[in-house]
Amino acid sequence: MSRFLPFCAPVLAALLAGCSTPAAPPSPTPPAPAASPARPPSAAVADDPPGSVACGKISEAVREGTLMQPGVVSDVGRSTATADAPVADAAVRLQQAYDRAVAAQGRDDEPDRVAAVSAAAAQMVSVCADSGLATAG
Repeated sequence: MSRFLPFCAPVLAALLAGCSTPAAPPSPTPPAPAASPARPPSAAVADDPPGSVACGKISEAVREGTLMQPGVVSDVGRSTATADAPVADAAVRLQQAYDRAVAAQGRDDEPDRVAAVSAAAAQMVSVCADSGLATAG
């Protein structure tokens, strides 16, 4: 896990800094009603067509090379709540491959397990393309 620590430390520092920042003083004019959404930002993105959010997330993770960063694969999996079965199943296979890669850290089979994560992600991107969701998200 120590190999993943360089990725976690900056995120943790940013979160802690955000928590200790004092609240901004009240604005002299009230904000417009549209400026304060009732839902969190992740829920504000409509999954239309279903699976488009998950396909957008996996495409971004592959493009950015962030698959092995903590939370990325689980975020993709959570975003499949409304996806069709092929997309959701691909996300499950991706999560399983990721879990096996993390468990293999420091072992001789670690490189093969990490390669399996890449293969599962490529498969999910392919499923998204087959579903017509390749450019969604």
